[in-house]
Order: sequence, then C-alpha cells, then structure tokens
Amino acid sequence: MAEKVPMTPDGYSRLSEELKRLRDVELPQVLNDISIARALGDLSENADYQSARERQGMITARISYLEQTLARAEVIDPAKLSGNLVQFGAKLRLLNLDSEQEESIQIVGTDEADSKLGRISVASPLARGLLGHAVDDRVTVMTPSGSRTYEILALTYS
Repeated sequence: MAEKVPMTPDGYSRLSEELKRLRDVELPQVLNDISIARALGDLSENADYQSARERQGMITARISYLEQTLARAEVIDPAKLSGNLVQFGAKLRLLNLDSEQEESIQIVGTDEADSKLGRISVASPLARGLLGHAVDDRVTVMTPSGSRTYEILALTYS
C-alpha cells in the first residue's frame, strides 16, 4: 500500500486547483496547439509541433503526479491540533541563535513547502530537528549549509 502524504487543507486545496487547471485549461490548449501545428505539414521540422508535444508531456506528467499525490494525501488540519510539542502543521517563531534573527515558519507537507512563504517541508532537516521539541528549547540542526542553533520562541496550531 502506498505511503500516506501528510498535507494541510490549504495545501490539498492548492494542489487540487492546480490539477483542475491543468486538466480543464492547459491540456486542452496544448492539444489544440498540436492540432494546429500538425495541420501545417512536415512535423519533423515543425518547431511549434515539437514544442507543443514537449509541453503536453510535461503537463500529463504533472497531472499524473498530482493525481497520485492527492490520492495518497492524509489531510491534517493544524487548527484541530494542540499540544506543547512541535509536530506537523505547527507554526513556529524561532530565534536563530547564530544570526540573532527571528524567523516564522510552518511545518507542512513536502508538496506544499514554499520557503518564501515560511512553509517548510516536514522532511527538511530543520523540521526534522524541531519535531518533538517545545517552546524555550534550544535545538541544533545540521543543514546543508552547516550547523545552526535555534530557540523556539512560540508554537501555535491554527
């Protein structure tokens, strides 16, 4: 049996919307582009045809990936969680003791991680290092760029 993929409701919704857009808008458009390019004749030297076929391959691969991911999704609503220990869905305020800078993050599923928005994958070294810890704990984490020490300043689930 396939392994479950933890995901927040927001992440599930965003991936579902992407899948719908790919199926309903992008795939029909690229199929139309292929049809138009095919009508132009010699396909071996038709750059528009080759480009559209490549796009079709990328779109169908992404559709397949999203279908499989959503089928294995285990939606976990952080608003229904509580506790004093860091777990999936936690929103944290951290103090990077090496740089003295505060950071706000949320631990989310791999497919919904976005560092620009402060959403880090549960599989990342930072998240794995923080799991199971509590507010005021100091945690040293090995990251690809070296060892970093954090203090957990706040922990919420919402």
